[in-house]
Amino acid sequence: MGLSRTAYVNLLRSLSGYHEGRDPSGNWNNIQRFSPETLGLEWSQGMAWCATFTAWGADELGARDRWPITASCWTAVQWWKKAGRWTEYPVLGGPFYMGSSGQDHVGVVYAYDDTSIYTIEGNTNSGGSYQGDGVYQRVRPRRGAGSPYGYGVPMFDEGTVSADPELGGTRTASVPVPAPPQVRVSASHVAAAARRDPGLRQGGTTYPADVNVVEVALAREGLLADAYAHDGSFGSRSVTGYAALQRRYGYSGADADGIPGRTTLTRLGVAHGFTVID
Repeated sequence: MGLSRTAYVNLLRSLSGYHEGRDPSGNWNNIQRFSPETLGLEWSQGMAWCATFTAWGADELGARDRWPITASCWTAVQWWKKAGRWTEYPVLGGPFYMGSSGQDHVGVVYAYDDTSIYTIEGNTNSGGSYQGDGVYQRVRPRRGAGSPYGYGVPMFDEGTVSADPELGGTRTASVPVPAPPQVRVSASHVAAAARRDPGLRQGGTTYPADVNVVEVALAREGLLADAYAHDGSFGSRSVTGYAALQRRYGYSGADADGIPGRTTLTRLGVAHGFTVID
């Protein structure tokens, strides 16, 4: 089957903010959805999953023949080279590989310019680690320290767009971003989670879909560390962060207790692109 560059990149990009699981001690454990959802890679559950993430995307779109279905970055590099689809230049929608022979890490390029590649990556973190905790959008240098070993050249339906002079020599390029969906948050759900989640075990959740949106907004306000902004649990740190937000909005005493109310939540939503319901 075919493989659309736009569909593939935006599928991966839609997972930005996704996190792997935690063990009973609260440590990240490499347990994620992509291994069991990719035929032939079920065995890789609990292992580094950056390559599995890129393979999962192709598999989801019915394009297993156009992407290396492997959990190994090094094996993937050999697959691209054997197919004669390898370059030292950025490829729009293509994978980039890190390490002396591409063995350390992989992500996908959704845009590039003269100096940088803009990427979506699994099993990384906000600092760009090769062994992280989730799916992040990153910016990496094209040349010099911290730059990729090389790039795969997928056979996209739209054709190849690359900075490689032999593949068109396009200096800058980006995949169109789809219109964002309308995000709705239930005020009653978030308030209930703020009252219940701090008493649960580490990572316990009540209404994670609603809470995740609010926690990301708190992180953007500088009131919650990014490490706690994607787990969907409105724990004690989130309560403390929300109390700080209430004080920032002019509330005090019992009105700044860290339990979200509709008025402050609506104001936060206006600033960060979500609509408060009920």
